[in-house]
This record gives sequence, C-alpha cells and structure tokens, in this order.
Amino acid sequence: MILRTTGLALLFASLAACSQPEPEAPAPEASATEEEGALETLATETAQADSSGFTPADYSVEDHWLCLPEKAGSDACSTDLTTTVIDVEDGEVVVTTEDYEAAAEPAIDCFYVYPTTSTDPGGNSDLQADPAELNTTEGQFARFGSVCRQFAPMYRQITLAALRARMMGQAVEASTEMAAADVAAAWEYYLENYNDGRGVILVGHSQGSSVLQGLLANHIIGTPAQDLIVSAMPTGITYPAGEDGTFMGMPPCETASQTGCIIAYSAFREDVPPSATSFFGVNTPNGQAMCVNPADVSGDDGVLEPYLSPGVDRSGAPISFAEGVEVSTRFAKMPDFLTAECVSNGTHNYLAITINADPEDARSDELYGDIFNADGSINEAWGLHLLDMHAPMGNLIRIAQAQSDAWVAAYSE
Repeated sequence: MILRTTGLALLFASLAACSQPEPEAPAPEASATEEEGALETLATETAQADSSGFTPADYSVEDHWLCLPEKAGSDACSTDLTTTVIDVEDGEVVVTTEDYEAAAEPAIDCFYVYPTTSTDPGGNSDLQADPAELNTTEGQFARFGSVCRQFAPMYRQITLAALRARMMGQAVEASTEMAAADVAAAWEYYLENYNDGRGVILVGHSQGSSVLQGLLANHIIGTPAQDLIVSAMPTGITYPAGEDGTFMGMPPCETASQTGCIIAYSAFREDVPPSATSFFGVNTPNGQAMCVNPADVSGDDGVLEPYLSPGVDRSGAPISFAEGVEVSTRFAKMPDFLTAECVSNGTHNYLAITINADPEDARSDELYGDIFNADGSINEAWGLHLLDMHAPMGNLIRIAQAQSDAWVAAYSE
C-alpha cells in the first residue's frame, strides 16, 4: 500500500534516501536535524507569510483551478474512484468492488490546498498542472465530491526542488508570500463568485495546511467569512493550540456533527514514534500541537477506513494486499486493518497508527507509506506523512457528510 507520485513522495524519489531511480547526480545527504530544521523553517514561513504586496494569479482563468464546478467531468476531481475491498470473513479473504458516486446537488462546498508536490524546476511552481499535482489532488481530495462542490486552486507553491535544496543547506530563491497571495486570491474569488452563503470545508495537507493556517489567521477568523466555515481539515502539519485548546478560537472537533471546528493531526506508526526533533505534531512555546483522531470523531471507535493507491515497494515489486489477489482499480482498502489514537509523549502530540495484522489469514500484514533513510531504516521524523490523508480518508468523508447535514439543519431553520 504505497502512494503513487503524491506529495512529498516525489521529493524522496529524488533524494539519496530513497531507492527510486535518480535521473541526476544525488545531492549530498543532509543530517536528519538539518532536514527537519529546514522543513520547520519553511512551514513557519508559509503559515506566517504576508500575502500583501504580491500580484496574485488570476482565478477567473479556469485553467488556474484543478477542480472547479464548471470543469466537472474533466478536472482533477473527476476521476475513477472505484475501490477494491479486501476483507476477511471466517478467516477467508473476500474481495468486492466499491463504486463511487459524486453528490448530484451537494449542500456545501470544499476548498482544498494541496501539499508540496510540484516537480517544476524553480523555487516556486508555475500555474500549469503537472502529473504530480493532478495525482495528489485525485488521491487526497477527489473523494470529497460525494459530499460537496469542489474547489482546488493551482498556486505558486514552494516546489519539491526548492524544498530539497533547503534541506541540503543550499540557498534558493523561493517566495512563501507568493504562495500565500495566490491562495488568498483564490479564496476571495471563490467567496465573490461561488459561495453565495454556502457552508465550506477547508481541506489541506502539509504545505497546503500551512498556507491554510495563514488564510485562517489573516483572512477568515474574526471576519464574516468565519461564519461560513463548516470545518477545517488541515492535516500533516503542526497546528498550535492555545491555553484554551483552540486555534485562535476555533476548537478541535469532538463529534461528527460539530461545525466550526478543526481536525488537525500528523500520523506516525504506533511502534515508530516521532523523533525528538521532528516538527510534525511538535509541542512548542506557541502551544501544544492539536491532535484530533478522525476515527474517533467519525464514531468509528478508532478504526480507520483507508483508501490507498496500489503501487510498488522499495524494490520495485508490486504491493500485495492479499495472496493471490490482483488489484486493478486505482484504490484499495482493507477493512479493520488499521486503528489510530492520539498520543502525547511530552514533546509531541501525534496520531499513532497501529496495524492489526493477522498472520493466520491471507491478507498482507504490511503497511507501506514510510519515508526511509539511506541505510534502509524508517525516517522517524517524517512518520507516515505520505498517508496522513489516505489512512483516514473514509472517516474524513463521513465526518464531512455529518457536518454538512448539521450545517443544513442549522441554517434551514
């Protein structure tokens, strides 16, 4: 169960720490502390970026959106989401197919900011979608179409090349302010041209979640737009909570029907917790990191419902979900295979994911999605960053539906 070229997977395909083919000479390897420091600095700069003074992209141009209602049927959210389900009944593997259907008349909207994924060579990406940006959006956001109208702007994000250079200690010209200006402009264009008082869920991952943090702080919280926020789901980055447990007054979600709340977390293996210097889910003087378990909020008692993309393992061999089972769909899942709980170890608050392996049945007992060091060990700083969205996807969709229902009930009275 390994993601295709989504998010930071492409970064590590280009670093010596990964086993993927390298088209160019590998850069010198940075220490874990240097990597984490560079990434933490970038995340902080992105969250605090001032979008003023930059000329943003023009979001009246449809090609500047990966997902847009006018483009439904041909955009990144219009993809085949059929899923192969590999279950176990009475010890025997049972394979079925789960179809997907987009909502015909969704009551709310979803606004998505994708993670670091651009393969463009510069410090900031352009506004032309590359395969990585399309694949990432399909894997992390397309399924939300069962609940909401979908809006996913292109933005001139910090590229994988720039992030790699920073992690190697190299100077690189890249503007977090440009990325912030684009997303702020996309949000304002959405409000002016599409919202019409509709509730909206904010969805993001990694760099996208950092950008959303700035959007919430500088353009939403404390403004009339805050009344439109059904919830925010900024995953895979640290969201600091104040003494009252909120992010600038927005509380963590506790139930599926709660609105105006946040679902934030960073995922790690239960048996490979974050390293002391990992900035994902780190507690700082600015506040304790939020950890909201989607599998609790959704009412699933900690059981995750992952939607994973079949691929290959580090050796290049196809991933096997179960002995003798071939997966031809773009997504697969194994019910009751993963559980999660929020864990606090003093330095970090994080989502600990446990594999419920059963060596007696024919299903795989392995979970793929780690980032590896050059020596083949799991990088404890990054955890299951590549699966932050995919591992609880089904839970997030159930929460989104319950929040939509609650929003409609509240505003139709």
